[in-house]
Amino acid sequence: MKTQNEMTAIYKKRRADFATWLAQQGTGAMIFIDSEEHRSPSIRYFTGHPQDAVLCIAVDGSSVLIPWDEILANKIACVDFIIPYTRYERQEVKAAAGALKKLKVPANSRVEIPGSTPYPNFLKFVDGLSEYDVICRENGGEETAADMRAIKDSYEISCIEKAAEITDKLIDTIEAGVKDGTIKTEMDAALLIERECRAAGCEGTGFDTLAAGPARSFGIHCFPNYTAGEFPAQGLSILDFGVIYNGYTSDVTITVAKGPLTEAQEKQLALVQKAYDECLSLYAKDVPIKAASQKADDVFAKAKRVMPHSLGHGIGLECHEAPGIRLRAPQESVFKPGMVVTLEPGLYDDEIGGCRLENDILITEDGNKVLTHARIIRI
Repeated sequence: MKTQNEMTAIYKKRRADFATWLAQQGTGAMIFIDSEEHRSPSIRYFTGHPQDAVLCIAVDGSSVLIPWDEILANKIACVDFIIPYTRYERQEVKAAAGALKKLKVPANSRVEIPGSTPYPNFLKFVDGLSEYDVICRENGGEETAADMRAIKDSYEISCIEKAAEITDKLIDTIEAGVKDGTIKTEMDAALLIERECRAAGCEGTGFDTLAAGPARSFGIHCFPNYTAGEFPAQGLSILDFGVIYNGYTSDVTITVAKGPLTEAQEKQLALVQKAYDECLSLYAKDVPIKAASQKADDVFAKAKRVMPHSLGHGIGLECHEAPGIRLRAPQESVFKPGMVVTLEPGLYDDEIGGCRLENDILITEDGNKVLTHARIIRI
């Protein structure tokens, strides 16, 4: 556990790094907004405050947080100034104006707001911040923060490793439960994860757990997420889950194969395992991201099968972060040390069911480290 001073230093460095980018862009300040309408993990990344706030970072690295919950912010946020949202009538534009004034951002400075801001709201910012040059763009500050988050620092890695440790214990518990019969339904599996992860000190699950028995495992992401249906039953069942520790989530998928299986089901399991094994070695420093995706596609193409989703993605404060591990990734996009990404080949068929195998991988200087140990469980 980090001390308050250590956490303050971590967040201050992140804001300083972002301020360097602001200076390079000739921008005086950036406004980040997290609300029910649009969640922004950048608030937590730069301050430690979980959600519902306006954050302003100025080009000199100074910062002000304007939270909906002032008491919570005063307890956990690491930021230069905290001003309650009520002071600005809970209005984003007024809060942004107040933040810029507090940080003494000069008039006529370029001020960036989130690129996801709807056009009518953008016009409100232009009107309410009339003394500034307000910009709203793609590939701007939000994307730069996302790129920063793609490379984890040592604190972030330690949080994900703890989430992975708890996840592995849950996988073992689930395997025991499906084998001894204590897990009988999709709901049993999902609620066990919810209960046990919180008992282990997690904030909750990283996303709504996906538990699909053989009748529903054809879905990439089953709908609904889980039911009272039998789990596992004869055939192929899928369980996709993650747990959040200090804000950072794991993301794994196990397939439970309950025999007897058909020849087609056995072939599908073998194909997914083969793709996983052959792609893992490509999760390494300076390897083009698209090369790993191409390898998986090649494995499946030889069997005249197609994987209907990307091979993986980054994880961190969100369960889907940069980089996206897909065939259309730019050639210059490569795996870099500090990235924590998923490897999750999968195949799906409405008659024989689905199979996916997903683990979390840390890219290192000399290869990779497999953080979680999801697997195909046979019973």
